[in-house]
Amino acid sequence: MGITVNLDSELIAVARSYSAVESRSVPRQIEHWARIGRIAEENPDLNYAIIRDILLGQEDVKWGNVEEYRPGIL
Repeated sequence: MGITVNLDSELIAVARSYSAVESRSVPRQIEHWARIGRIAEENPDLNYAIIRDILLGQEDVKWGNVEEYRPGIL
């Protein structure tokens, strides 16, 4: 369900730049920031790089891009 939200024009301008680089729409970029912000608030001990790596790992599992770990085998 979508809702209408009034946002500061400066935030929208910055989101527009980031969204172009990240190949997202402006609304999706703002949603991304909100998601990362929520995760960061819920896990203050995690920095952005760790949060990103966890999210990437979850997507790998979702798409089956994983292998079974076998200790001692390189």
